[in-house]
Amino acid sequence: MNKTSSVHRSFSVIAVVIIFITLSAVPAHAALTKIVEGVYSYVDEKSPSPANSFGANAGIVVGKDGIVVIDTLISAKEAQRFIKDIRLVSDKPIRYVIDTHDHLDHVLGNCEFAKQGATIVAQSETKAAIVKNGDGLLGRAKYFGLTDEAMAGTTVVMPSLTFSDSMEIDLGDRKVRVMLAGPSHTGGSSIVYIPESKVLFAGDVLFTNYHPNMRDGDIQGWVRSLDRIAAMDVASIVPGHGPLSTKKDIDDMKVYLLAFDAKAKELAAKSDSADAIAAEIKKAIPSRTYFDMFIASNVKGLYLKK
Repeated sequence: MNKTSSVHRSFSVIAVVIIFITLSAVPAHAALTKIVEGVYSYVDEKSPSPANSFGANAGIVVGKDGIVVIDTLISAKEAQRFIKDIRLVSDKPIRYVIDTHDHLDHVLGNCEFAKQGATIVAQSETKAAIVKNGDGLLGRAKYFGLTDEAMAGTTVVMPSLTFSDSMEIDLGDRKVRVMLAGPSHTGGSSIVYIPESKVLFAGDVLFTNYHPNMRDGDIQGWVRSLDRIAAMDVASIVPGHGPLSTKKDIDDMKVYLLAFDAKAKELAAKSDSADAIAAEIKKAIPSRTYFDMFIASNVKGLYLKK
């Protein structure tokens, strides 16, 4: 690698951090949206930033015997906001939290839900990743511009109940199925299905109108996971980030990943400049509104020699 490329990479990282700091200073919050009776989620955040969990979606399933929560956002404060919104919908006990994967914008709110007495559930590889990263998750929050004030009270709480392939939670009048998606966005990425209402929480296996974070991804496994979702009996899909989605968005995500992968491999064989490669990839992939800064990050993480 030459000195110029190194300098360009440094400025690129600094620019991303500055953008995130600027965005995080002006948080915006979506309200919980009713998907079907008894199923609610945050969807389609219009001003995503680190301060509002990068626009991450998180939802609930309300049954006769209590509530299942899917993902817990990026901080104790964000989780407290989530709990307040849940209480506008239902006063039933929060029985379970499902972490769809180990990234900070989906799990650092666990601490507040543990205080509610919820059992934290995750696929075994997801728990292992949270254990491995530990307080490093809090360090990553600071890297993205989240202040000590924004992260006040946030602690890393590990899942206490794990599964390998799948498990089912019975809420008395409805069942919630949690399934390993397969290596995709992460090694332990999971999806959550409510068969009675044909609603699927896809976690970050699906990004709709967002450039995905692919650094921990397995592209071919990800495509297989999307194919699996496409074959399911699903009417409504809540993505990890973005608006309420359909199977067309599943197809669009697959097209995006394959186009990105092909172009990145082609260009990385000729260059080690992540920024230059990212500029060309952006021309070759379908347009998305949010977080195009992840394109260069994905190139560095997946395609350039370490």
